[in-house]
Amino acid sequence: MEHPFTWYSALHPFLPHPLNLLSEPSFTALLVMALLIGLAYRFLRSVRRASDPAVPEEQLSTRNVLELLVEIVVGLSDSIIGKEGRKYVSLFGSLFIFILLANFLGLVPGFAPPTSYFYSNLGLGLVVFCAYHYFGVREHGLHYFKQFMGPMLLLAPLFIVIELASHVFRPISLSIRLFGNMFGDHLVLEIFTDLTKVVIPVLFYILGSLVSLIQAAVFTILSVIYVAMAISHEH
Repeated sequence: MEHPFTWYSALHPFLPHPLNLLSEPSFTALLVMALLIGLAYRFLRSVRRASDPAVPEEQLSTRNVLELLVEIVVGLSDSIIGKEGRKYVSLFGSLFIFILLANFLGLVPGFAPPTSYFYSNLGLGLVVFCAYHYFGVREHGLHYFKQFMGPMLLLAPLFIVIELASHVFRPISLSIRLFGNMFGDHLVLEIFTDLTKVVIPVLFYILGSLVSLIQAAVFTILSVIYVAMAISHEH
């Protein structure tokens, strides 16, 4: 079976050391990070040049798009955690924008999104896993670990096993869900682009854009829920 063209395979012989040691998912993830840094720099310049940073720009710009994305994340956080959850928005926003941009990169011919690889997504899931446990301990101290013991001391060993299994499966579940949807979407787009060339692929690009947005939102919503459960005082 002939492998489709990718920019990574074309550029790999010319990449300097140590970039030529990276796998394709790592390379594309690094590219997404570079794009995000560039967008953040443009946003910062736009804010500094504005006479009143609180007033949005009239025309469509990088600043307007990023502000819209942040508003979406803030709205998700407020609806699940409340306004006290805004101190975690930097984490939620970073996850949402990174995954969204990574997913959209997969719509560019020659690029495979890092989110279509399981281990890339597992890395994101482990970030969420470590973060919500850290926030939980910071909020409750050592009392945070009481939730693993259940309501009865007699059944504590059983509840510990169940809770540990539940928490360990969370990053895996996040990873598999994102991997399955993005791998499938990217594969379908490649197949129909090769078969039909024009017209039909446009419909799948529209569908792929929608899937990219939904999957970024789902991953972020679940992350918000996990943090909300960790910091809740209703254990």
